Amino acid sequence: MTKDIERYMREAIQLSIDNIDNNGGPFGAVIVKGGKIIAKGVNRVTMDVDPTAHAEVNAIREASKVLGTFDLEGCEIYSSCEPCPMCLGAIYWAHLDKLYFANTKQDAKEIEFDDSFIYEEIEQPLADRKIPTKQILREEALEAFNKWKEKEDKIEY
Repeated sequence: MTKDIERYMREAIQLSIDNIDNNGGPFGAVIVKGGKIIAKGVNRVTMDVDPTAHAEVNAIREASKVLGTFDLEGCEIYSSCEPCPMCLGAIYWAHLDKLYFANTKQDAKEIEFDDSFIYEEIEQPLADRKIPTKQILREEALEAFNKWKEKEDKIEY
């Protein structure tokens, strides 16, 4: 492992440690491009009153602003903890090249940040999920998808 990789991970870890003193959760992330940290994020769920304000998502938002693009190909993310399902999804949607993490999801579970129920819910049939889920008005909604499909000047992502 190169010293740079360890340096970036230590930065994410330090962000997670410092964030506790700022009333945030114990999570930090940095995004690197071309050997330079271009974005940092910490967990701001309680500070921003936003359940999506996780460290990785905040770092992705900042990196996108810095680079002026939603496509973060060519970047790597370093997270102080194995990403939750939402953050992992965001990492894939952002097209990050690599993911490095320190603490595991099991480590997070041991301090009561347990995402296992989400992984379990995804596998359940709609009728068996804890949040009642029902598909309606699909035919009407398909109008938007058909319009998108036919749009010649769309920006794909």
